[in-house]
Amino acid sequence: MDTPQALGKYELRGTLGRGAMGTVYEGWDPVIARRVAIKTVNLPENPDPDTAEEIARFRREAQAAGRLTHPNIVAVYDYGETKDIAYIVMEYVDGPTLKSVLDKNERFTLPDIRRIMDDLLAGLQFSHDRGVVHRDIKPANVMLNSERRGKIADFGIARIESSNMTQAGTVLGTPAYMSPEQFRGEPVDARTDIYSSGVLLYQLLTGERPFEGSVTSIMHKVLNVDPPAPSQLSVVVPPALDAVVLRAMAKRPEDRFPSASAFAGALGNAIDTPDARVGDAGDATQVTPARAAAAPARTTSPSGASAASATTERKRGAPMGAILGGVAVLALVGGGAAWWLTRSPPKLPPKLVVPAPKLVPAPVPALPRPVPAKPPVPSLTAQLRTAIADTACVLATVQPGTPPALAGYIGKGALADLRGRLAPLHESALADALHPLGDVFCDAIAVIRPVTPLAGAPDLGLGLQLAGGDDRLHDGARIRPRVTMPRFAGYLRVDYLGHDGSVVHLYPTTADSVQHFKAVPARLLAAGSVLRLGDGGPGQPLWEVGPPYGTDMIVAIASSQPLQLLRTPANIEATAGNYLLGLSAVIRAAQASGVRVTATLLPVDTLPVKH
Repeated sequence: MDTPQALGKYELRGTLGRGAMGTVYEGWDPVIARRVAIKTVNLPENPDPDTAEEIARFRREAQAAGRLTHPNIVAVYDYGETKDIAYIVMEYVDGPTLKSVLDKNERFTLPDIRRIMDDLLAGLQFSHDRGVVHRDIKPANVMLNSERRGKIADFGIARIESSNMTQAGTVLGTPAYMSPEQFRGEPVDARTDIYSSGVLLYQLLTGERPFEGSVTSIMHKVLNVDPPAPSQLSVVVPPALDAVVLRAMAKRPEDRFPSASAFAGALGNAIDTPDARVGDAGDATQVTPARAAAAPARTTSPSGASAASATTERKRGAPMGAILGGVAVLALVGGGAAWWLTRSPPKLPPKLVVPAPKLVPAPVPALPRPVPAKPPVPSLTAQLRTAIADTACVLATVQPGTPPALAGYIGKGALADLRGRLAPLHESALADALHPLGDVFCDAIAVIRPVTPLAGAPDLGLGLQLAGGDDRLHDGARIRPRVTMPRFAGYLRVDYLGHDGSVVHLYPTTADSVQHFKAVPARLLAAGSVLRLGDGGPGQPLWEVGPPYGTDMIVAIASSQPLQLLRTPANIEATAGNYLLGLSAVIRAAQASGVRVTATLLPVDTLPVKH
């Protein structure tokens, strides 16, 4: 599409970038005669819920950034709407984003890092003081001008105090930079920006983000794993910076720096004192020497020379009087020695010699050497359980018997790992009893693992199978799940995960909302009742097998209270990974609130037309 000539009073002179929702133009304000950047978003006539939310965020960006005027924040000058477009007029920054520089594998010196972080944290402190939390600090949202000074951009998902938008229960952000409380859908404050800034500092120091992988893999690490210290990844990083980064990235908000300015102060002290360590006294950050030097101290003369050098100079310039005095002393000492050697020795009294008694040690009886007790050898069942627990991407239980057997599911890529752990037990064939799944489902296994009996959770009786009991379906066959409710009355959610990363919401839903994640009132189901899906009928959708063919998965989750799956972050694609991100958050929140939750899965093999 050609660049339009004007937007409101602004001339459009070129395109700076394009996105899914709109375009950023280079513009010119003829009234003030200044260069501007104009960010636009399209306004459809009948926006769907996701588009409407994106437009609301766009307006929110203008509202949030428009109240912030600071050298380290991209200024917002104007906001306007036409019939088809909403637009924000912003300060034009004549430089790249920090992300584009990092993507070129450029490394930063410590003075560069300090300057960028000082700019970022100064902008955040100003923003926080005015009740605005950015919530999406990342390299793509930090602009560098021609002098390489940092400016914060994109307040699209910012939270403004007293606003009722984007409150608790909404997962927003970019996964690699999101704080633990963001993943849990909890309320956020300025300390969320502190965490994200710590991640950004980690990347500047090491060239790597602390946590990589799929969305759910990153979430697990953010919630449960401490990253390696930056100095372990880069020899040029002073160890004093480790404590600064790790405090900024603390799991609990209260363990982080209390403010952006405190973070900047600690960082500056650590860079100025590379052999320092960061301590904590209340809310203050103190820098103290790590240890005293092992070498003896050297004093300095007023002229700057060391004490040793001064002594040498004194020796070289000693006066003659001192030398003569030394000769006189030596003469006296010599004369005294001659007298002592020539005089008669004095008589001494006879020496009395008393023989010492001979002591014979008493024999010590030999004590028996203690035999170290051998640790008990765990049973084969216990060893199998340990091997399963230590293997990623596996859901399985150990069935009693001689020998015991495994039952459950495992990612194809994890089979070799499990076999290696079982090899010392000479029971490698047990792995053959596990149903192999595509590695694309490893994230799903990780999400439901805490609440499924296959991973040790209580068996509450939740059942899932297809009508007729056949899990191999050919093209055109109907998908008809049969779900048996657990041994408690509750609410059900059923979803279909394709091996291609797609997601179809099966229940609760209606025929006109399939594949749209549209909220439908949950219905309380009786304990032990059977729900038949996919049979058709008024308001009931039908599903049929079609390409692409492969092994898919149905996931069923039952809970004593309704589980509202959190909405998709606008900057994450609506795929299985995003669905699992929200599902993990609500499962964790439900467990923390004492809600009973149980889950199960069912692989479905889809095949071409049967001949």
